Amino acid sequence: MANDRPARKGRRLTRAKVLRVQWITPHMIRVFIGGEGLAGLGVGEFTDHYIKLLFPVPGVSYPEPFDMEVIRRDLPRDQWPRMRSYTVRSWDPHALEMSVDFVHHGDEGLAGPWAANARAGDDVLFLGPGGAYRPSPEADWHLLVGDESALPAIAASLEALPQGAPARVFIEVTGPGEEQELITLGDAKLVWLHRGDAPVGDALVEAVHGLEFPDGDVHAFVHGEAGFVKRLRRHLRVERGIPLEQLSISGYWRYGTDDEGWRAGKREWNRQIEEEEARSAAG
Repeated sequence: MANDRPARKGRRLTRAKVLRVQWITPHMIRVFIGGEGLAGLGVGEFTDHYIKLLFPVPGVSYPEPFDMEVIRRDLPRDQWPRMRSYTVRSWDPHALEMSVDFVHHGDEGLAGPWAANARAGDDVLFLGPGGAYRPSPEADWHLLVGDESALPAIAASLEALPQGAPARVFIEVTGPGEEQELITLGDAKLVWLHRGDAPVGDALVEAVHGLEFPDGDVHAFVHGEAGFVKRLRRHLRVERGIPLEQLSISGYWRYGTDDEGWRAGKREWNRQIEEEEARSAAG
């Protein structure tokens, strides 16, 4: 899953079809989508590429051809399609096939239930892609940290690591059944953290605080629930003194807030964090 990043690929609208659906773990569903509409999509530069899936509101008739600008102009906001941001897990430009992973918690939410009920031939509409991060080959080592929402990007980043590149990886999931087999040519030390009934991210914060950082410059990717991301950003920026240009760090989602609410408040959230860091640096 992903949210707004500094680098974007524009607002291209793509029509695609569901090709097949695969349950990766009891709570992770991989949906493969494809079709000629994906030609020239521009995926591949980053390992955190994301798309914004569009879910039409039931009972609302939309203009044909489907046009978000026209919809925003002519329809009331409560009739606009719902948008949910998700990371591209894999991309095959030759087959024009993309996979996207969804966390599924029963009937909770919008995208998870859609993925669970998706069938081959179903229509898919999305905007994007966007993205900004790829493990830097110039870094001395890499730090990858995230919850389930960041797992697809972390998995893609591990696959992109140069051979032998040192990496410390911490991934938090609910329990052992949610672990996945991840592939990398890098020298990655991967630690799965099992949350159980604890708050999301507590185990990640503890793990990073307790990590003995290797020597040299780190390139870090830290994403997931906004609460623990904020705590780790302060730790990495203020206590560890890592320059912002060596960090890809942002909240993908926020506990107790849906995607629309989080997008609406994220700019202010970022502003408050930057002000706190500036005060800490000055003091």
